[in-house]
Parts: sequence; structure tokens; C-alpha cells
Amino acid sequence: MKITLITLLLLTTLLQSTDLSQYINKQNCSQIIDKQVFTICYDYKAKGAMYVSYTLDGTKVNAGNINKRSKFYTEKNLPNKYRSHNKDYTHSGYDRGHLANDASFDYDEKIVVKTYTMANIIPQAPNVNQKTWIKAEELERSVAASLGSVNVLNGVVYGSNPLRIGKNQIAVPDGYWKMIYNDDKDYKKCFYYENTNDIDVKEDKLKSHLVDCSTLPQIDRY
Repeated sequence: MKITLITLLLLTTLLQSTDLSQYINKQNCSQIIDKQVFTICYDYKAKGAMYVSYTLDGTKVNAGNINKRSKFYTEKNLPNKYRSHNKDYTHSGYDRGHLANDASFDYDEKIVVKTYTMANIIPQAPNVNQKTWIKAEELERSVAASLGSVNVLNGVVYGSNPLRIGKNQIAVPDGYWKMIYNDDKDYKKCFYYENTNDIDVKEDKLKSHLVDCSTLPQIDRY
């Protein structure tokens, strides 16, 4: 069989393309929640997200910058016994950390509200949530603006016996990662963060969290 150069290029593109179904599928997710602008792969055991994916439009990410923020709300699409609640975080020592972050969707009031569902929130160490993870969030918006659009996949790493917080016993992750990619523009970068306050926020650099994207399927199971 004669293989043309075009065929080889097509095969190479297919092999290099990012397959979201590898992460967000019925086997990995207890429930898949479609929030229209982002998708949540929710885990009943953790009472939290395993993955959250979305695509950012480069013409919108810096268009509005709405200052008004919503209140956190319970995700009614989930069965009662698997929901997390705002009060679960009170006096826990952990922040309510967004996976689909509000700043990437603050071009529309109705859309930014969606990011405040508790199904999109995980317990994050304050130093990571407020000081270091935010750098990866800023990068996704910058790349979207530069390339025209960008895809983002956030993954959460739970230990075999995670610490739990609140009345509803929400699992605290060991860490989490962010994949920022545009296959058409041959761009892909992945970042991993340990969920700890034991970090020098002044010395922390985004590049220090850069990891090989091919390792992510091996570190996101629990």
C-alpha cells in the first residue's frame, strides 16, 4: 500500500491530538455535568470533581472583566448525598478553589455565575489558590488571546485515604494539574501543583510546576 506524505501528516496529527474522552467518560466519572461553557467529571466517592474541561475564546477572555462575583451554590443536578456545600469549608483551613476559574469567564454575568457551583470547587491550600495556581490560570487566558482559542483540562489527584472536611466529608486532594492546549497550533503545556501551604510564594515560578503531559494519566487515579 502506498502511503503519501499527506496521509503521514494526517496520521501524525491524529496521534498527537488530545483525546478528552480518555479523561471524561462514564468509567472515570460518577456523573458528567454539562454547565454549557464547561464540563465537570464528578466523583461521588470524593464528593468533588475529577476533571473539568473547557474552551476559551481569545476574543472574550479579557473583554468584560466583571467585578461582581456570585455566591457559591450547591449543584442541584447531583443527588443530595453526594453534594458538597459552602459550609463544608468553614474553618477547614482550605479555600474554595475553582477548577473552571471565574476570571476566565467574567465577560458575561450569567456565565461567570456558573463557575460558582460547588461541583466546580475543591479544597485548595490558601497559598496555592491565592498565589501560585493563579499563575497557570493567567497563562490560559494569555494563550487564548494569543492563539485565538485554547482548550483547558483540569485534573484532581486524590490519595487512597484522603483527609476529609465538613459535615459532608469532602475529600481533600493531594494535588491537581492543568493542561493548556491547542492541537491545531501545536501548543500543549501541563502544570502540576501539590496541595500544600508549605511553599515559598515569593520564589515560586510557573515553570517549576511544568510537567510532561504524558505522565498525567498515571497520576490522576486514586
